[in-house]
Amino acid sequence: MQIVHDLKNQLNGLKLYATFLRKRMEKAERPADELETIAKLIAGLERGATDMTLLVRYGRPLDIRRRPGTDLARLLRESAEGARVELDGDAYEGEFDPALLAEALKNITTGGRASAQGGEEVGAGVRLTRQESGASGASAVVEWRGVPLPDTDGDPFRSFTGGAGLRLALAARIIREHGGEVSNEAGVIRARLPLQK
Repeated sequence: MQIVHDLKNQLNGLKLYATFLRKRMEKAERPADELETIAKLIAGLERGATDMTLLVRYGRPLDIRRRPGTDLARLLRESAEGARVELDGDAYEGEFDPALLAEALKNITTGGRASAQGGEEVGAGVRLTRQESGASGASAVVEWRGVPLPDTDGDPFRSFTGGAGLRLALAARIIREHGGEVSNEAGVIRARLPLQK
């Protein structure tokens, strides 16, 4: 992880220098296309630094701070990013880390949008249902429909393809650390999380 940290520092140094150049070029009244090129360079460096931060987070142990009685339905509604959320019932309390789980839910909801092909509409509808499992207790099933994930040969939650792939991998890891599981079949992402008994 030290190598990734060092690379991130180098990217931030380049970004600082590019920002300096942009300010200098603005004062010299350079052509608009040159300023646009510098702006694109800075945006690319920012994306690279953000992806490296995600990679570092993925490689480190998660600090999960579970809170009994955390309402999964509320977390899902808050992290749905404009997607339509359907709830079947209203008892979705569990021992979850609200901040980490909200991040995971948001990353899955937005993951398909980031991987959609140029201009393709992503109609992500999210559905939350409760399933009773007998002696093992109840679980919540979250389904995202119409969320295309990147084509990968294996598990899309372990692909690490670009920033969207890193966010999906981190989201799946957070869900698994909560005792859940995540899968993807025919445009439907499904996450299952244990609820309080």
